[in-house]
Amino acid sequence: MHLHEYQGKALLAQIGFPVPPGRVVRSPGEAVRAASELPGAAWLVKAQVHSGGRGKAGGVRRADSPEEVGRVARELLGTRLVTAQSGGRGLPVEAVLVEQPASLVRELYLAMLVDRRRERVAVLGARSGGMEIEALAAEDPGAVCSVSVDPAAGLLPYQCRRLAFALGLDAEAAAALGRRLPSLYRLFVERDLSLLEINPLGITDSGGPVAVDVKIQVDDNALYRQPALAAQADPGQEEELERAARQFGLHYIRLDGDIACMVNGAGLAMGTMDLIKLQGGNPANFLDVGGGTTAERVAEAFKLILSDPKVRAILVNIFGGIVRCDLIAEGIIQAVREVRVTVPVVVRLEGTNAALGRQLLSESGLDLMGADDFTEAARKAVAAAGGGPAR
Repeated sequence: MHLHEYQGKALLAQIGFPVPPGRVVRSPGEAVRAASELPGAAWLVKAQVHSGGRGKAGGVRRADSPEEVGRVARELLGTRLVTAQSGGRGLPVEAVLVEQPASLVRELYLAMLVDRRRERVAVLGARSGGMEIEALAAEDPGAVCSVSVDPAAGLLPYQCRRLAFALGLDAEAAAALGRRLPSLYRLFVERDLSLLEINPLGITDSGGPVAVDVKIQVDDNALYRQPALAAQADPGQEEELERAARQFGLHYIRLDGDIACMVNGAGLAMGTMDLIKLQGGNPANFLDVGGGTTAERVAEAFKLILSDPKVRAILVNIFGGIVRCDLIAEGIIQAVREVRVTVPVVVRLEGTNAALGRQLLSESGLDLMGADDFTEAARKAVAAAGGGPAR
């Protein structure tokens, strides 16, 4: 679950990490009042959407008077901000953050995330803030410093010093940041975060750190024990179909293609989309129905798929491990009859009782195309959607 910038900064403020003074508002009038009550000669007006790259997309603007703050807020509120990360439709701007600009001498990058390979929290730092860390790491891998935190010991003082000096800070600034890092780590662990990114991390002329921008993600699987954070979820920032999918235990992401995918398992779903591309087609979605698939869940998956008018064919790719293929076949038959699927459906079943599942599909009397292997299934789906042979 994503938090807005203003929500993330509120969390940092609770642990004493410096953030610029600011107020979140939802109308131009509130924006004018906020600027009038925040001392200074200039303000930043920042669109609150769950996406990075807001500045490049015009979602972060400077204003030099309260009246200009109101005008910028009026231009942003009620629009959809399209960034490099948001997709073509963009995300709705329902709130803006009016904030005092920080006076900085340097901009750095700082993040904490879960290193699943090492099963530890990794703390990353870089001397260049304000840019995408992926691009920086690709251009100059040595520019990114990382320390791995032992969960039994926690973030240790020597690791804080190592990170601070790797960022090129002098002794005073390194000490100031070092005092703040353990609190950030405790916040990360105690609030079940999966990402805490401060980009840029500003260094003021007094040597102290300040969180200029913050991106926080909470582990969805831990929301049951973080009710205060769960209550801050903004469903308006999510695709309507993705929100509906979650109610039925489905993982759905809409894409731009015309071949819908229904798969059990995220890895298999990624492989299915890759093979569709290899055969010359374009996937319309990522859809993982999960390991314990039921007929009801399959029916809801078909409904989600068919709500996308671009879909011209459906590829069902199921590996029967936890659940038997004959049960999956029964669910597909029931779902196709219930939902009245009107586009070609290609089904590939493999695993437990796969032969029985294929027999049930062939004897169903429905217009379902079977496939014996992965490549054949992708090729048939691309052809059914009107695509040519693999290019």
